[in-house]
Amino acid sequence: MSRAFNFSAGPATLPESVLLQAQSELLEWNNAGASIVELSHRGPEFIQVAAEAERNLRTLMSIPDDYAVLFLQGGATAQQALIALNFADPGQTVDYVVSGHWGKTALKQVKPYVNANVAANGEPGGFRDIPARDTWNLSKDAAYVHYTANETIHGVEFRDIPDTGDVPLVADFSSSIVSEPLDVSRFGVIYAGAQKNLGPVGVSVVIVKRELLERAGQPRAEIFDYRAHVKGESMLNTPPTYNWYLAGLVFKWMLAEGGVEEFAKRNARKSALLYGVIDNSGGFYRNEVVVGARSRMNVPFFLKDEALDKPFLKEAEAAGLISLKGHRALGGMRASIYNAMPEAGVQALANFMQDFQKRHG
Repeated sequence: MSRAFNFSAGPATLPESVLLQAQSELLEWNNAGASIVELSHRGPEFIQVAAEAERNLRTLMSIPDDYAVLFLQGGATAQQALIALNFADPGQTVDYVVSGHWGKTALKQVKPYVNANVAANGEPGGFRDIPARDTWNLSKDAAYVHYTANETIHGVEFRDIPDTGDVPLVADFSSSIVSEPLDVSRFGVIYAGAQKNLGPVGVSVVIVKRELLERAGQPRAEIFDYRAHVKGESMLNTPPTYNWYLAGLVFKWMLAEGGVEEFAKRNARKSALLYGVIDNSGGFYRNEVVVGARSRMNVPFFLKDEALDKPFLKEAEAAGLISLKGHRALGGMRASIYNAMPEAGVQALANFMQDFQKRHG
């Protein structure tokens, strides 16, 4: 068997060593007589796995003690709705900065519950840049300000943390979490679907400042109440145990590789290499995002002629480079180069792109 370099945006590639460890432990975990996927989430074996995963994520991200860490179901989209239910009063104003497709999705999830103010919107410019901070129309009485740190589809990334004063900052970090050091203390809530940088699809991480949990929020069932999940240690109901276990293996792998500081260096090199091929192609390839807002995680690009798209994808797959087709909302190509994508994979893609240009340019 030969594994391809998988550039999927999510579910995304996982570290090979993690998959091999999971394979070796699938039938029996740690002499327990059963697989971790078969053991009770309330048993000592899984409690150990869960506690270790949280400790390692706290270490990776330097999460302060006054923040709770939750491992939940529902994906980032579910958290988008729950954030409004938990931290805003009915009809209260919340501010949203929309920089791409997922920012629009986040806005859609809260409209039934709050007065959603679009403080800034990059759509008129085709989501090719971050709206300039001095153009944001923030509300004085907003419950929070929400933004999407990295837009997986449009390839736009915030390269700094917006200053929102005393208003809590809420951010979707699904596709850039643990890709570089982050000052968690600047945020009220950080949330992320795991299936890009943290592990497999099916589990989400929510990091929330404990003082925010004192807010009454809106009438909601207990299962939708973050306070109940904190009290239940993310086990208010049966959690996605295998997904949580796999995420924990990824956290251990990252720490062994040097932590977020090391991955920041690798991600900078990988993205610079790929953008270099695009920018130096004489227009054969193009990326339409303003340079200062380009994502390090997701690199969308277009060929000079759409007729070349199918040959590009077919030849790339034959060369062991898969999942490069762009999202249907944007078209073209997209290379997602998360932490688990090795530099050798990006180099292989760069070499293929240059060779493809020579043969088709």
